[in-house]
Amino acid sequence: MSPAPSRLVERIGRRLPARSVRLRLTALYGCLFLLSGVGLLGITYLLVSSATQITAVAVSSPGAVDRGAVSHAHLVDLHQLLVQSGIGLAIMAVVSAALGWVVAGRVLSPLRTITARTRRISEESLHDRLALSGPRDELKELADTIDELLARLEAAFEAQRQFVANASHELRTPLAMMRTTLDVAMAKPDGVPSQTTALDANLRADLDRADRLMESFLTLAHAQHGAWPDNLRPVRLDEHLANALAARGDRIAEQGIEVQAALDPTSVVGSETLLTRMVENVVENAVLHNQPAGFINLACRVEQEVARVVVESAGAVLDQRTVAELAQPFRRAGADRTRSKPGFGLGLSIVAAVAAAHGGTLELHARPGGGLDVAIAVPAVTPVRLDTLLV
Repeated sequence: MSPAPSRLVERIGRRLPARSVRLRLTALYGCLFLLSGVGLLGITYLLVSSATQITAVAVSSPGAVDRGAVSHAHLVDLHQLLVQSGIGLAIMAVVSAALGWVVAGRVLSPLRTITARTRRISEESLHDRLALSGPRDELKELADTIDELLARLEAAFEAQRQFVANASHELRTPLAMMRTTLDVAMAKPDGVPSQTTALDANLRADLDRADRLMESFLTLAHAQHGAWPDNLRPVRLDEHLANALAARGDRIAEQGIEVQAALDPTSVVGSETLLTRMVENVVENAVLHNQPAGFINLACRVEQEVARVVVESAGAVLDQRTVAELAQPFRRAGADRTRSKPGFGLGLSIVAAVAAAHGGTLELHARPGGGLDVAIAVPAVTPVRLDTLLV
């Protein structure tokens, strides 16, 4: 059987207006009026029919008026009453639907105000409130509840920002003290045993790992909560991508990875520290989880005022449902991403957070033959936007 009818129904369904609350209320008002009108018309018809029947019987006496003619005239009058009442009911049904649409719009107007104001409130404007005026009804209580929720969110975000501001010093201090202690222990004039030297190397490796983890945490917190470490400025993504590739040239050569790069001049406005970390993480991910004699294809360009960075890399075959979760912290995919490869599972989550902080998006797709496609889209620099953001 041809699927054309189902496609036609689906196409018609897409063209129909959305079933909004206002439309449903209008339909409800119209149906209630129509049912009430039909009931009133029926009662009126029965009462008029009964009254005129009695009058017709009283008037029609033998020999004066033809009783059949009176009955026929009575039926004609009732039919005319029914028709005219039906026309009036149809007109009033249309009028009631129009009035219902207007009344529903006025009733739902505060709800539209709440929706519009809530959409304008973002992480950077949590201090704004709906402050809905009017009688204390259900809609006013809803607006007040949302204001209370925004106040709690503002307090929570402020606490997180304060944590980001203090965490750098508080976390770096003990690590620095540990390194100093190791330096003192290894600097004894009479030398140290070989076991101590091996222990020192292991401890320093663990400290370096803890330092990298801390930096990843702080970068993720900076990106997610807006506590950017430097001011907004134009940043060349193509140059930072080239630098990230060059910094990993030895590892790429050791694995025999073929690299193809098409890097057009691409500038965005934002935090240079975060954007640099973003492109470094996406290149590091492509190198780290690649395979011997694999490939990396990089592209960087501007399309319709949007800076696009695309990184295609070889690797293990991945499941798309698992790949979609890689932008979450501590999520990995594939056996090589969980055991044999280093890392903390924060790389792509940092990429997603930095892209979102700059008004962009991150898309991840599993390649059919193995590997990963990473696509980043961030608003590019235009003269108007540059003047606006740098004020």
